[in-house]
Order: sequence, then C-alpha cells, then structure tokens
Amino acid sequence: MNVAVIGGGVSGSYLAQLLKNNHDVVVFERQERDKFFPICAWGTSINELRRLAKRIGLNFDDYVYHVGKRMYVQVKDEMLEVKLKGLCTFDKLRFILDMHRDINVNYGSKIISPPKNNYEVVVDATGFSRSILPKIMKDYFISTVEYRVKYKDPPFDDFYIRPINKLSGYLWFFPLGNGIYHVGAGDYYKNHEQYLNDFLRKYRGEILMKTGRPVRITPPHLSTPIINGNIAGLGECIGTVYPILGEGIIPSMQCAEILARNINNSSLEKYPEEVLKNFDIFYKLFIFIKKKFSGNFSLLRDFGLLISPIIYMKRREERFGLEVRARDWLKIVRSY
Repeated sequence: MNVAVIGGGVSGSYLAQLLKNNHDVVVFERQERDKFFPICAWGTSINELRRLAKRIGLNFDDYVYHVGKRMYVQVKDEMLEVKLKGLCTFDKLRFILDMHRDINVNYGSKIISPPKNNYEVVVDATGFSRSILPKIMKDYFISTVEYRVKYKDPPFDDFYIRPINKLSGYLWFFPLGNGIYHVGAGDYYKNHEQYLNDFLRKYRGEILMKTGRPVRITPPHLSTPIINGNIAGLGECIGTVYPILGEGIIPSMQCAEILARNINNSSLEKYPEEVLKNFDIFYKLFIFIKKKFSGNFSLLRDFGLLISPIIYMKRREERFGLEVRARDWLKIVRSY
C-alpha cells in the first residue's frame, strides 16, 4: 500500500522502518533536516529498547549515554534510593536520524490536513499537535521545560527526581555523560518553572540549551477518535504516554508495532481495539492522578487505583528499568 506518515519523530520513524519492506512509505516531517531535534528527557529502559531496535536492524547499545545504578527520589525531606535495572539515557537525536537514513523523509513539510495524493493509509504521528485527526474533546496535558546543563561538580551522580505537590508532575535530573545533564520539570498546574528555577539557583551549572513543550496525558480511551476514515493516530497523538511518569518513547514504539500488525487490513478496524486493550492500564492510572490533582482521592475508596501501577510495574521491572517497591510508592502518595 501507499502509506503517508505525518511526523518523523520516534513513533513515525519506527513505523516507517517496520513497513518499508512491504509498503511504499513516505514520511512528512515539519522540521528542517539541519534543525531537527526531538524534545524530551531522553530516558528509557535499555532492555525494551534493545528489543525494539533489533527489529529494525539497529543496536541500541550504540546510542546509550548512561545506564543508571540508582535513582534518588526526593520525598519532602527524605531521600529514597530506588535500584535501577536498565534505566538509561540515550542519544535520541542520532537514533531517530539513523532511522531516517533508508526511508523517504520530506523535511520542512508542515501538514495540517490529509495529503491529496492517493494514499491508502495516512498516519497522524504528530505527537501533541495531533494535526490530522479531529481534536480531542477534553484534552489533558502537562507543560514542561528542560535545560541541558553542564556541571563541573554535579549535585547527584545518577538519576534524580522530585515529585511536585499533588503528584501533578515532577522535576528530573538525568545524566547524559561527560558532565552534561538534562534538568527539567513538568506540572499540570504550571508551577514547574518555579521548582526548576529554584533547583538551578541552588545547583548552578552552565546552561547549554533550553527546550520545552506540553506532554499529553490523556489516555488512548479518551484520545478519540483513534482512526478517522483512512487516517490512523499513532503514539502521543492518541495518548500513549504513561500518565504517572510522562514516559512516551517505549509506549509509542509499541503502538507502532500494533499499527504495523493491523495496517494490511485497509479498514484498520482492529487497530483501535488492540490499542485500547494494550494501554488499558493508562486509563486506570489517568483516573488515579486526576483524583490526586483534584483532591478527590480517597485511600479506602480508591485503593484499587492506588495499587494498580504497583502491580503493573512490578510484573514489568525489566521493561521499566527499575525495582518497584510498594512501600516507596505508598510513601510518595501519602506525602503528596
């Protein structure tokens, strides 16, 4: 089939790689080639990315900056240490550009309506902007700002995060190697810049770059429609961002695998069903954090929502790249 992928980020590029041998695929990317830059903390699990990268002939280890041993979690005045099992940072820019090498990418193409060419399937992989599919009726997102900072004497030797009040976001400090770190924050209530500025004043370093964008936390169940005629949504466009962590790299690539399995059925009828089934936990976690945001969370009434991320992540520690302990999660929830 002739397939147009709108958006050359990690999910759109990965889908194009999965499809390229059996379909005619063209990718339309709004950024110019020499200005292309993916915005995020570049943190992920080395274990799952190895599997995903291997499917398209890439060795993920070639892109890894730092593999963590522990993550410091600041809970009020207490510092928790979480053992890591593959949480890493990687060169997301080079990873995506390497996926671009042997696919047809049209840079500098801002597409805001379905292309007029005779494409049998058009994929909206435009992330938060959701440029092709109809807008979401009630959208939820977290505003973020991130700095790339160089430290001579870094305040932490590994990953560090600090939850924000009501668990409406968190501040992060992610090592990139050679004394360089991603330091950022995101908050539903838009107080993230205050937390971030306080951190940067306390721990001064050389600021190399500043970026930022909103991150959708609306789960796939509420990011409808997932398909509209011959248009299929992919990745963050349809809410494949883990609501508690704001992590979207792995879920969006997994979403590309689901679409690749279903694209031969030109009606795409099974794709939304499989997406909702695969990301059912995202809806439960969204309901939990929404209750925390609004102050409507009750430990007794909502206990099932409270433990659902523990059960889900405990069974998938290798996928998330960290050791999951119920006592840590309960301490965080009670403190915020």
